[in-house]
Amino acid sequence: MGRAAPGRRGRRSGREEREVTLTLVDEALAKGVRLEAVCERLGVTARTIQRWRKPETAEDRRCGPRTRPANRLSEVERRRVLAVANSEEFRDASPKQIVPRLADRGEYVASEASFYRVLREAGQLAHRGHTKAPTPRPRAEHTATQPNQVWSWDITYMKGPVKGAFLYLYLVVDVFSRRVMGFAVHEEESSEHAAALIRRSWQEAGCPEGLVLHSDNGGPMKGATLLATLQWLGVTPSFSRPRVSDDNAFSEALFRTLKYRPSFPLRPFASVENAHDWVTRFVDWYNTEHRHSAIRFVTPDDRHFGRETALLARRHGVYQRAQARHPERWSRGTRDWSPVGPVRLNPAPHLILPLQEVRDAG
Repeated sequence: MGRAAPGRRGRRSGREEREVTLTLVDEALAKGVRLEAVCERLGVTARTIQRWRKPETAEDRRCGPRTRPANRLSEVERRRVLAVANSEEFRDASPKQIVPRLADRGEYVASEASFYRVLREAGQLAHRGHTKAPTPRPRAEHTATQPNQVWSWDITYMKGPVKGAFLYLYLVVDVFSRRVMGFAVHEEESSEHAAALIRRSWQEAGCPEGLVLHSDNGGPMKGATLLATLQWLGVTPSFSRPRVSDDNAFSEALFRTLKYRPSFPLRPFASVENAHDWVTRFVDWYNTEHRHSAIRFVTPDDRHFGRETALLARRHGVYQRAQARHPERWSRGTRDWSPVGPVRLNPAPHLILPLQEVRDAG
């Protein structure tokens, strides 16, 4: 196999992202939030913020080692490392393969880390071989400002009547309101079942235009039948990055709520119909009774159908009257009952929490 560079994290922020982060920090500090709380929420350190604030013309007072390490490889040893790595015997092997094979015949040239370091400095630590080099996949970022703009869907398994076999629950959720837009229970995963569910949910929602449907990279999600159906409906497919577990967080969170309901059966479902009946009751409870913590504890139906503003205004009035009766019990303002506003799917790191949530955390 060819040598490949070990995974390296890309730079966390460019100039533009740095400026956005500093703007968020300044706004939060102006509202009295502690710097440590802001940095914790934004995923940076206070020292990083201080360094970013320094003018570009300021002297960089950091310095490396003042003397050469005593155990540094000599130039002769470095050339030997390169010669071994580029020899006909080892030119297609990685240092992890080279070093043990040399040891098997009683030779030691350098450690694996030294091989990697010398090859990197020589510009030779690059992908080789017939396999396709890994390509970066951008995260799917979408913002929902109202219902039926961005949906998320996924499939989870539930225990069925036959041991070792499962029933599969297909669930579609609106990212803006968290409302379950449709579901189905089947004995297998297939693109055909998924296409039928999405088409039915889309029609029941009033055939919304410009809809984005986000999912992971499973076979049913990328099946030809589903993709053809989405194209016919005018729905834009969106997919998670490969091997990234939290790119479809809305559906995963909904599955956790479902499976941790006290009424979720401890025993396997007796049939597809039995599972369908239970999920029907769960969806009715979730959409109409469950106060969702991420949307100011209103129900998904209240947010989806535009009732949240009036409801939250009444809550605010209740808190204002309570504060007026006993102002000594309130050291700060009342609880924030304003609508949460737009919802972002897979936001950039500096947008993971809006400034309002940063202020509340402070």
